[in-house]
Amino acid sequence: MSVTDRLPRLWTLWSAARPSQIALIGLVYALGIGMARALTPAAVPWTHVAVGGAVLVPVALSVHYANEFADVETDRMTERTPFSGGSGALERTGVSRGLLARASGAALAAGVSGGVVGWLAGLVSTTALALLTGIAGLGLAYSLPPVALVRRGVGELTNAVLGGTLLPLYGVAVVGRVSPATVLAVLPFTVLVGCNLLATHWPDREADAAVGKRTLAVRWSPRRLRGAYWTLAAVAVLVTVGLAGRVLPVTVVTTQTLALPPLLWGGIVLTRQRSPFPAVAAMVVHAGASTAAWWWLALG
Repeated sequence: MSVTDRLPRLWTLWSAARPSQIALIGLVYALGIGMARALTPAAVPWTHVAVGGAVLVPVALSVHYANEFADVETDRMTERTPFSGGSGALERTGVSRGLLARASGAALAAGVSGGVVGWLAGLVSTTALALLTGIAGLGLAYSLPPVALVRRGVGELTNAVLGGTLLPLYGVAVVGRVSPATVLAVLPFTVLVGCNLLATHWPDREADAAVGKRTLAVRWSPRRLRGAYWTLAAVAVLVTVGLAGRVLPVTVVTTQTLALPPLLWGGIVLTRQRSPFPAVAAMVVHAGASTAAWWWLALG
């Protein structure tokens, strides 16, 4: 008997947590910390880093559980890929989706209350607490009514700002100071998250349309969607070039070029294949390369 059969609730919570996405969130958190450390040479307050990460994880879990709860109808109708269509945990186990609603609430309470306690103890800065609260609020508003931003045509923008801007800046705020330079530094990554979202929403377009989710993949033609992808890709490259040697050190820009091949590949195959893997790879490679470069500069 498998774990799914013996412990269906536990397996549902594990699968719906989207462990691979939690790992990516950890990577982007580390990106922000490395950036702050490189821009503000000082000893890294590891206690602050640990507390900041400890309160971020339950907030991320809350958002993932809420998304799975809200998308149960969509996920039943779509054909999943490793990067789209939800976890399929509820469909596989038959567990009531109320489990995810309760888990989301409990995780949110743990994350936000932990952030407040950390703030009172001087381990979480005011800016970091504000960003953590913003991540929680925007993440829940993305999928849950009455706001349900993904159903109002602004899902891609919301998610790009959430994962591409607020998340790395939260890492910056945990150990340093958020400045105009740090905001500009994460702009190329934010735009690449947008490219990723265009690709990951494409396989779910029919199911999304059936339940009223107004993603760009639902509203736009394949040609227009590809045009938007290439526009965003060009913006990411041009912004990176414009920031090179100023906001972005040459070392960081050099490593970020590793994301160019999958980014170009993603544009070529968008709407022509179901799998969003190339665009996802571009985003992940960019995040990993940037993190490595910023930490190289911080520790060098």
